[in-house]
Amino acid sequence: MRPKSLVNDFLTKSRPSMGKNATSTTSIALLIVMTTIFAVLALDIAIPALVLSLMALSRWVVTLDLSPAEPEGETA
Repeated sequence: MRPKSLVNDFLTKSRPSMGKNATSTTSIALLIVMTTIFAVLALDIAIPALVLSLMALSRWVVTLDLSPAEPEGETA
């Protein structure tokens, strides 16, 4: 006997909060909503990290000494 996958079990299992006749469409919609919520949570971390990294990089670029300097020493 093959073990059922967790997703298949989630989609076919009847839950008390949804009544006894929970449809597959409702279960799929709930799965999509929950997946979207977790994806947005990941973006809440990634976007500010990217912005802070760009700010740090721009500050580093501004502080570089890129002006051509002549060698110090005696001139003839």
